[in-house]
This record gives sequence, C-alpha cells and structure tokens, in this order.
Amino acid sequence: MNVAQIKCLSVFAVFAIIGFGPVSPGCLIGMYVVLKRPIWFRNLICKLYENQPFNFEINVAEQASIRKNTFLFLLCLFIVDIAPVPVTPVIAFVIILSRPLWFYQRVVKIYHEKI
Repeated sequence: MNVAQIKCLSVFAVFAIIGFGPVSPGCLIGMYVVLKRPIWFRNLICKLYENQPFNFEINVAEQASIRKNTFLFLLCLFIVDIAPVPVTPVIAFVIILSRPLWFYQRVVKIYHEKI
C-alpha cells in the first residue's frame, strides 16, 4: 500500500462518516472532477497507480461519451447515496485498495485533452 492509498482511504473514511446525511461529498467531488478535470486529481491518480504509463489511444468522440457516462453514473450514485447507508465510500474503498485497471483507463480517457 502506498502513501496515496492511505491518504485516499483516510479521506473516504471521513466521507463515510459525514455521508449519512443527504449530501454525498464523494459524488460531488467526482462530478466536479469529470466536469473541470483539475490537475490535482490527475496527479493523485498517478501516485495511486504509480509505475503505470499515463497514455492510451483515445479518440475525441470516445472521450466525450466517457465523460458524459461517468457524470451520469455519479449523478445516479449521488441520488442512491441519499439513502441512510452511504454507498460511494464503499465503492471508493474497493477502488483504492484494488486499483483496478478499468478505473485508471477511465481517468486517463477523461483527462486525455489535459495531458
């Protein structure tokens, strides 16, 4: 486990505690990341997935579709998270601990123009 994983787990542990209300901070941050693509998130993912190249073949149409679908998924997750049990932190824990390649590829595709 690297330092980035520990920091992310700590943040999402706090989100799990405060996520019992009507607002899901993890989803809100995720939607912000998909819309604005801040450099700090790309750097965080690079640290989380250390030793992975940050380049894939991507076309512009695919990128727009991925950004739209990811935003819609996060919006649906935001609505589901209104329930008394926070779902987003649990999903985030699994992604942070297992570091699946599909998540890394999705982030790369979302950030394609910003690289």
